[in-house]
Amino acid sequence: MSRAEQPSRRTVLAAAVVAAVTGSAGTALADSTATAGGAGAGAPARPIDNRAWTTYTDWRSGTAKGTRAVAGARPGLAMAAPLGTLDYRDPHTGKTSRWEYATWTSPVHRLSVPATEAVPSWNAHTPAGTWIQIDLKGTYSDGTDTPWYVMGRWASGDGDQDIRRTSVDDQGDGKSSVWTDTFAIDSPSSGLRLVSYRLRLTLHRRPGTRLTPTVWRVGAMGSAVPDRFTVPASTPGLAQELPVPRYSQEIHVGQYPEYDNGGEAWCSPTSSQMIIEYWGGRLTPEQLSWVDPDYADPQVCHAARYTYDYQYAGCGNWPFNAAYAATFKDLQGVVTRLASLTELETLIAAGIPAITSQSFLKEELTGAGYGTAGHLMTVIGFTAEGDVIANDPASPSNEAVRRVYKRREFENIWLRTKRYNASGKVVSGTGGVCYLYFPARPTPRQRAALEAVGVR
Repeated sequence: MSRAEQPSRRTVLAAAVVAAVTGSAGTALADSTATAGGAGAGAPARPIDNRAWTTYTDWRSGTAKGTRAVAGARPGLAMAAPLGTLDYRDPHTGKTSRWEYATWTSPVHRLSVPATEAVPSWNAHTPAGTWIQIDLKGTYSDGTDTPWYVMGRWASGDGDQDIRRTSVDDQGDGKSSVWTDTFAIDSPSSGLRLVSYRLRLTLHRRPGTRLTPTVWRVGAMGSAVPDRFTVPASTPGLAQELPVPRYSQEIHVGQYPEYDNGGEAWCSPTSSQMIIEYWGGRLTPEQLSWVDPDYADPQVCHAARYTYDYQYAGCGNWPFNAAYAATFKDLQGVVTRLASLTELETLIAAGIPAITSQSFLKEELTGAGYGTAGHLMTVIGFTAEGDVIANDPASPSNEAVRRVYKRREFENIWLRTKRYNASGKVVSGTGGVCYLYFPARPTPRQRAALEAVGVR
């Protein structure tokens, strides 16, 4: 579970989602969720748009300055001839270092639904002494442009040759802001929207080396989820459970407090590690050698360390978790939103579990035994009655991690954008946010399921 005293970051960034949607655009968006299942003929567009650049043709389509497209089973982007050097002062170490750099800028992507927010995702390999920066620049519905926003400075490692992976605070132009990992329109009720965007990758390496980061995937999820306290009920359509490993964050309470106060706040990396291992991802004894040998499940400690955002001071940066998953062989990860439990059933039927983000009072989720301002858990299936089977890391032991939650309760706490907290104050919900981790080369059935929920 996320820290109970830490609602501010997710509350503020989600404000763009929960603010009232007015005018004809709001009516269309409300209509788009009137049916919780998939869209039928003539149905309004989903309020979620997910675009990614992953193929050799994609990498060739952008504007390359010192970078090159790399062919092969997993096409990517790498450095060719650096544009020059720059000095970067790491705010978390105080050290200034010189780096060679090169860039790639995507073509403009026009969103299928004008968005109130956008969350990027990327998958990359960054050898020690290399790192990447991901920037976003958009166009508003009034025809003006955003600045280039830094959406993340990321390296998979944290050794002496590496920067500290970090989000960047205090970015805004009076119309929009960046809150850790999320671009958000400041006042959605004004009708202003993000209608298109470009992404820019900047690849860095130590001068004089031939090392290069390799980026396999970059994209963003744009959304305009309508303001709602409740969502329409979906009809159960699947009884299936996936064999996902079970890990408790609670057995790590007090361990490595330098990574967000230890296990009590490790819901996100614990959930990530469950699904990574479901897909066969394993850490070597050498990789885990830094963990105290007296600690059980050292891979959970490892996941916390390598998803940690030094600016946010937590392990819950959504894209950092997806990027961590993709450091494992033949895995990719994205952050998106789903529109219903029906969409989640589509993924489970194809063997793809999901990590969902939700917040709730204790009495709103029967059997949880706690309330939270923000929590990640892993959905692994559905019962014959349609109830949700979840691996909930906020459990006292690994054996207790498997939970069955009532379908209607889970659906509402996950998909709503507004709720009342224990004091009766209106606060935000996440509106269906989830992480999806899946093979770099999905099977036809997996690919069809992902495409059905807008992920390619």
